[in-house]
Amino acid sequence: MTRKKSGFLTFCFSLIPGAGEMYMGFMKQGLSIMAAFWLLIFLAAFLNLGPVLFVLPILWCYSFFNVHNIRGMSDEEFYALEDDYAFHVGKLLPLDKMGHRQNTILAAVLIILGIMVLWNNMVDYLEWLIPRPLYWAVTQGIPQVLVGLGLIGAGMYLIRGKKRELDEEDDRQEGMLK
Repeated sequence: MTRKKSGFLTFCFSLIPGAGEMYMGFMKQGLSIMAAFWLLIFLAAFLNLGPVLFVLPILWCYSFFNVHNIRGMSDEEFYALEDDYAFHVGKLLPLDKMGHRQNTILAAVLIILGIMVLWNNMVDYLEWLIPRPLYWAVTQGIPQVLVGLGLIGAGMYLIRGKKRELDEEDDRQEGMLK
């Protein structure tokens, strides 16, 4: 690991997601943050997925404060810190050990992204088919209603899963008491 760097240059590089980490010698971490940042911009522009851009400020803030937290570490903590990829994708999403629930969630996310891509590319053709007064309701209103229904459904799914988990825990505790 490299030694700590200049405070001014650290600040300057921390303004670019991933560059501050790279400047401080954490190449894997910096590269993964920078790649995620630019990949999100590419996806939003190329696939016409504007809502994906809401993640950019979050990623930028994470990178900025991560650099300054690393810079503020004591020498022992700094030198003990290992360079690893920022998002630990293998730990968060172990593709070889995914269960039914994770597969279902991943499938739902991919289906929703696919629908968004198709909708964004097909909406211009709907203008020829749908009368002008209905065009806004169909192109803007329906997606917003579907997103709202999707959020409600996801919330209900999470609550139902938590309730099942609590019921199973109660059943186990009752089984132990008997």
